[in-house]
Amino acid sequence: MNILDYVAQLSQDKLLYFALPLFFICILVEYQFAKEKYYGKDTGVSLLMMLFSGIVEFIPKVLAFVAFFYLHEISPLKDVVQRQWWAWLLLFFADDISYYWFHRLNHEVRLLWAGHVSHHSSIYMNLGTALRQGVGERIHKFFFWIWIPLLGIDPLMIFTMMGVSLIYQFFVHTELIDKLPKIIEFIFNTPSHHRVHHASNIRYLDCNHAGVLIIWDRLFGTFSEEIKELDKPVYGLTVNIETFNPMKVATHEYTAIWKDVQRADKWSDKLNYIFNSPGWSHDGEDKRAKVLRKKLKEQENTI
Repeated sequence: MNILDYVAQLSQDKLLYFALPLFFICILVEYQFAKEKYYGKDTGVSLLMMLFSGIVEFIPKVLAFVAFFYLHEISPLKDVVQRQWWAWLLLFFADDISYYWFHRLNHEVRLLWAGHVSHHSSIYMNLGTALRQGVGERIHKFFFWIWIPLLGIDPLMIFTMMGVSLIYQFFVHTELIDKLPKIIEFIFNTPSHHRVHHASNIRYLDCNHAGVLIIWDRLFGTFSEEIKELDKPVYGLTVNIETFNPMKVATHEYTAIWKDVQRADKWSDKLNYIFNSPGWSHDGEDKRAKVLRKKLKEQENTI
């Protein structure tokens, strides 16, 4: 197929038309059972972040689709890997590990965090919060998937799998589901695991970056169990922004980075404020998540 054939098939994709009504129906159902977990202005901001992210993503998504097409064209495997069942299985794992590293680095590189932080800015955990997508992250997102078409997997398959993964992730943003059977909790990302990810408690900071499979967090040392009895998740940021202004929600961390860069004298410090983890400081306490978690563990070991 040439690129116009792929674009024609992409235009026939109905996944979004199926997903959005489903999302809103589920939000309404959850609201009926847990009104206290919603706040009107907060949910309104979440909906605006979804809209903003869709607008910002449009051009990067088009460029990524074109790049994926030409990378697929030069792949020596393109005539071997078609749309067989095993190709979809291979893609599932490739997509999921790509999402893991994309998500993890969004938390561990401050410039990337600035594009993701809006997703974590709500102090509520509900299905509406799932729609509060990171806006700036849409610019760099597709770089993490750019290796997959070289495996011979065509761009339509990749975009479809990315959509399926996001649909799955919508449903882990809830407090109504407690822990699932152990085998499911061991393999898959679940509401329990994702509550940890959205928590601002030191124990849980920058943990559980999974898309569908939690096995990547277990393998790469970023897994944390939800322990409600010891440390109930508290949602939001370590320092909440306390605003419902959608532009501030989407851009406040970029502003904070710029201010920190301006007050640093050395170029090395300026670069650290951009590329080191959130919480790094050249003249104050080191509040990076890994540092805070290490201190907490040391304190607990002395008790």
